[in-house]
Amino acid sequence: MRPASVLADYAVKPGVADELFDGQGVMRPVWASFMEQFARLSPEQVAERFARGNQYLRDVGVFYRQYSADPLQEREWPLSHVPVILHERDWDEICAGLAQRAELLERVVADLYGEAQLVRDGHLPAILVAQNPEWHRPLVGIAPASGHFLHLIAFEIGRSPDGSWLVLGDRTQSPSGAGFALENRMATARIFPDPFPRANVRRLAGFFRAFRGAMDALPGAHGRRAAVLSPGPGNDTYFEHSYIARYLGLPLLEGDDLIVQNGEVRVRTVSGPQPVGVLWRRLDTAYADPLELDESSHIGTPGLVDAVRQSNVNIVNALGSGILETRALLAFLPKIAEVLLGEPLRIPNIATWWCGQPSEREVVKANAEGMFIGDALSRALPFDIGSAGPLAEAARTLSGDALSDWIDANAPNLVGQEAVTLSTTPCWVEDRLMPRPMSVRVFAARTPQGWSFLPGGYARVGRTGDAAALSMQQGGSVADVWIMCDGPAAPDTLLDRESFRREDTGALPSRTADNLYWLGRYVERTEGAIRLLRGYHLRLAETGDPFDGSLREVADLLAALFLDVGQPAPAAIAPALGAARVCAGRVRDRFSVDGWAALNDLVNSLEAMSGTFQPGDESARQLSVLLRKITGFNGLVHENMHRTSGWRFLTFGRAIERADAAAAAVAACMEGNGAATGLLDMALEYGDSRVTHQRRYRIDPTRETVADLLALDSHNPRSILFQVTSMRRIAEDLPRARVQGRVSDLLGALLRLETDLVVSRPGDVTPERLRAVRAALAGVSTALSAAYLA
Repeated sequence: MRPASVLADYAVKPGVADELFDGQGVMRPVWASFMEQFARLSPEQVAERFARGNQYLRDVGVFYRQYSADPLQEREWPLSHVPVILHERDWDEICAGLAQRAELLERVVADLYGEAQLVRDGHLPAILVAQNPEWHRPLVGIAPASGHFLHLIAFEIGRSPDGSWLVLGDRTQSPSGAGFALENRMATARIFPDPFPRANVRRLAGFFRAFRGAMDALPGAHGRRAAVLSPGPGNDTYFEHSYIARYLGLPLLEGDDLIVQNGEVRVRTVSGPQPVGVLWRRLDTAYADPLELDESSHIGTPGLVDAVRQSNVNIVNALGSGILETRALLAFLPKIAEVLLGEPLRIPNIATWWCGQPSEREVVKANAEGMFIGDALSRALPFDIGSAGPLAEAARTLSGDALSDWIDANAPNLVGQEAVTLSTTPCWVEDRLMPRPMSVRVFAARTPQGWSFLPGGYARVGRTGDAAALSMQQGGSVADVWIMCDGPAAPDTLLDRESFRREDTGALPSRTADNLYWLGRYVERTEGAIRLLRGYHLRLAETGDPFDGSLREVADLLAALFLDVGQPAPAAIAPALGAARVCAGRVRDRFSVDGWAALNDLVNSLEAMSGTFQPGDESARQLSVLLRKITGFNGLVHENMHRTSGWRFLTFGRAIERADAAAAAVAACMEGNGAATGLLDMALEYGDSRVTHQRRYRIDPTRETVADLLALDSHNPRSILFQVTSMRRIAEDLPRARVQGRVSDLLGALLRLETDLVVSRPGDVTPERLRAVRAALAGVSTALSAAYLA
């Protein structure tokens, strides 16, 4: 069957295996039901469905970072919308072969950091270990607490022209992609919602349940937290770190969150240091400990290696396991398998020759035109051209005798690998399906029952027919992988099959509390700036004259509050909103999808406003839209967030910023031109209290009425006293609020400030008094930081 509408130009190149058609040009049975349904869709329906999947990925904020001059530039997840489909029989054979390889890799890394028998017996050249940047001498002789070096492995595999599978590379350092596989599946479920054939596709959740259970069962993990250890938001796969932490219910930590005390790893929390039993590390070994590894690292934890040495923490995967990714190692694994396992590899890896051996060097020189030649110690895959290194770049510029001489001169540092001719899979290109090269990433997790495999989920697809353009950094895309059963797949979820139990969420890490606190402050600062600027532009729309006397008073007022009406409003708002987004990004695992989408919508709206800014009525209208969106974000976050320590610090930040800004605004209005009614009216607008003032006082605003409403009214959520009372109540619920009957410095400062405001009268509220209030609030912030955020 070849549906003409979508497969008219689907031409498989000679000598290339294809996932859709076999060698005789007959569609593989596993694709038949899917293609039958897909062929019924019109181009418009296909476009609508693909857009639905893309929108889902945008809404949940799936991104990766492409290497560029801007290290924090987020790029949309490049989904290849048509899944790769494999039959479960083929998949089970693949997994059986890779389980053997996983055991081999475990034995190899144990030997490299143990007896070094492979080097001693000549099965592995010493130079490939001793000069390898991924072999770390301080780790030699350290046995992992769990007894195993490897707990999670990813294998990059591709189908060769004869239809068999090859291992292109092993990923053991900190394998990425399993979390993205979940989002691939969620997106394709929206693109192809039809119950059949999706009902026959194996589920992914069971793999993660088994892996989480395996981490909980590691020695010393009972009663101590497991956590994901991330390099931070600058990493290209940070989204996955935060997503997988949220999905598995694990805290997301960075190196600065951890301290080592008496050889034990602890996380800094608002309740004091708490023990950690398992760290699923997502950063490279070299950066993990600046004391014993790379001293220039700013993202590691001093003393972590010593904690591992004392078997006080389990690391997934063990530090130093990245050496298994070395490209040259592939040249020796086939023989090592026979030595260590007593049998050949069931799934061979890509043919590799290390040029440090004379006979192998001659093979590479004789076949150089059909090989990929690169750095022997590189961890890059054959098609990862962008990260292949300078030796690979140099090899591509030479040929003939010049290349031969160059290989001789650099022999110990070079490997030759067969040119990768990957199988192709259907990819939607310009309204029709076209074959594109692909590789599949297979994830394996060690469990008490053996190696468990994620059933599909992640394939890399080239944007052209060239396998060298397979990586995302080179413009490639990622597809879901469906493992198709002959009948309905067994249902599976992340839930344990045990009886109900409520998990302890653990104490809040101090860094998380710090970011939540400042997120609350920056969002409130942004809202205040929007309100003040809107007030100015509403008045500008009424007068039409920016040099009007009363409008100049308002402009001077805003200048005193560090808002320049001479610059476009978006430029004045952007710094605070940008800082809020940075803080939110650092605690992304704490955010709901809706909360993150609302914040992104706010940022995007501000960027769109930047290109259409017009002073006056149009700006006031746009600022009103931003105001509604930011209040919507506040509502989503504050109303839906669980009332634990995270919510307390977020709310505390919002309250202290609102109180401080109210004091600054009221003081500036009282001082401006004898406290003109227009300025006091501006203060009421900033406090969103004009209607309340009109109903309560029935007169034009005066110093006393504004002070009463915005400073001393205990029922007005925009008043200083209301916010101070809110902070005092939160402080009472924070850890160590009272020690041996005495209140903490934070609670004492708030009690004094609250009492001072409660006994004050409107006439007491002067600009000088308000500046004293602001100084007291600064002291409150300092006390909070000293007690919980340091």
